[in-house]
Amino acid sequence: MKQENLFDPIPRHRLESLSKEELIEFYEVQQRVIESFQKHVDRLESLNAELNQKTFLIEDQYIVLKNKFFGKSSERSPRSESENDGEKPSKPAKSRVQLPSLRYPNAPLIEREVELKELPNCSCCGHVMSDSGMTEDSEFLTVIPAEYIVVRQKRHKYRCSQCHGDVKTAPAPPRIKSGSAYSDEMMVDVACSKYCDLIPIERYAAMAGREGLEDLPPQSLIETTHYVADFAKPAYLKLKEEIVSSKLLHADETRHRMLEGSDKSGWYLWGFSTPETSFFEIHDTRSGDVASEILAKSKCEFLVSDVFSGYGKAVKESNKVRKELNLVPIKNVYCNAHARRKFRESKEKFPEESQFFADKYKLIYQLESEAKGKPPDEVMKLREQMTPLFEDMKTRAMADKAGYSSKSSLGKAMSYFLKNYEGLTLFLKNSILPIDNNPQERLLRSPVVGRKTWYGTHSERGAETTAILFSLVESCKLNGVNPREYLKNLVQDLHLGKPAYTPREFKDLPR
Repeated sequence: MKQENLFDPIPRHRLESLSKEELIEFYEVQQRVIESFQKHVDRLESLNAELNQKTFLIEDQYIVLKNKFFGKSSERSPRSESENDGEKPSKPAKSRVQLPSLRYPNAPLIEREVELKELPNCSCCGHVMSDSGMTEDSEFLTVIPAEYIVVRQKRHKYRCSQCHGDVKTAPAPPRIKSGSAYSDEMMVDVACSKYCDLIPIERYAAMAGREGLEDLPPQSLIETTHYVADFAKPAYLKLKEEIVSSKLLHADETRHRMLEGSDKSGWYLWGFSTPETSFFEIHDTRSGDVASEILAKSKCEFLVSDVFSGYGKAVKESNKVRKELNLVPIKNVYCNAHARRKFRESKEKFPEESQFFADKYKLIYQLESEAKGKPPDEVMKLREQMTPLFEDMKTRAMADKAGYSSKSSLGKAMSYFLKNYEGLTLFLKNSILPIDNNPQERLLRSPVVGRKTWYGTHSERGAETTAILFSLVESCKLNGVNPREYLKNLVQDLHLGKPAYTPREFKDLPR
């Protein structure tokens, strides 16, 4: 029996007229058609589920990228309504406004007398009034714009009035660059303006032009930063000595663009730091060999970093060398801020699931905040309270991980946490270890802002200058030292033949 259209109904009288063999054949045909359609339906359902999953992951990734580029940079969680219940917003305490002379005791103070040229008459009797000796005092801040001065240096020459056979000239005072058109003070000012205040050299030249120094060539000013860096390099090398002698090191790296002067445009600024020292190097590679060179013969026992494979390789390779030298092996301490950030990124797509981890991390960081500045034994007591919080997160992640795609933001966050659990919790066993690598990330903030401002460097010499001056400036900030004052004194003392010193050493010098 032939059926014109499989979907057209067959009249009853036709079915009744069929023989037994024709009915069996008709039934078998119908079964094959049904099976074929069922397979087609199953395939479509599978494709639909796959498309839904891809759409879900794309939306998840879109949320992460949107928050990264347009969201708030702060990682603090907003206070929940329960925390605000029953609490009135506290009003800031009224504080008495300090006079500028008290608020800024190091600023020069100038007293200005305001007097009447003609003595006034009394409004009561008309008699001429006299100065009572009393004053009504007030204070305000003012500014004297930068003043650029041309110095004409005259070195006296001396002759012999007896034989007239010899002439001697008074020696020139030592300078960073002999014969330069710029003084040491101006070179230091240019260097600090760029690497401390993050002002591009072209803008510095434009600012000088508004103060009357027109047509100041930016290229020659850039050259002065190289002179300052070369002159201060002994202090930079001492920073490296402080780094390799530390038991605990922070490490991080960021991109650095080489605009010209090298075959590679993608270089990297590597940063290593302690609480008092910041040290940068610039290399044309992101290989872990850079970190290995620092770590291999150092006294470092703990390296705080993100989970970048380069640091894992560096620690592994360094430990081989250290074993031969009978040095203590280095342990990786991983950054909890990265793990916490990944759970926060998954919060918009998985609000309920990620809230558990967000709440645990919030409690952990609250305890860490309480531990700041306390003795080691009190720090360890507070960190003991963190241990069950980490264990709860580990248990939940192990139980829930299989239920989420490994490509989803929550799946990635849980995998990251579990894979690096040992390094993330190592700080619980030692009071000197930090909870995260945020101190080093903060030290990279100025180089990153500078990278966006002046795009990159035009030569390998410029890259080295960047590493030297950012190292010295950021070390000054760590020690609460004014970079301008430090460089000014360093230059003067190097001219006098004194040994170089780091910002940490300068802080302790008598002045």
